[in-house]
Amino acid sequence: MDIQQILSDLRSERERIDNAIRALEGGKTGRGPGRPAGSGKRRTMSASARKRISEMMKLRWAERKKKAKAKAA
Repeated sequence: MDIQQILSDLRSERERIDNAIRALEGGKTGRGPGRPAGSGKRRTMSASARKRISEMMKLRWAERKKKAKAKAA
């Protein structure tokens, strides 16, 4: 048997054992919450939602600017 093949088999066996140990210890074995990788579908936002968020952000930045000006003076 080829040494490279033996090493490859041992590494894959070690990976399976590590995954089993993590599963038994309660560790995560895969990705965290959220959409799966490569789902490809992007979420879209309606024009009214974008406008509402834009207006809210403008108000927030205006408040921050006002507070920064008050601190500087």
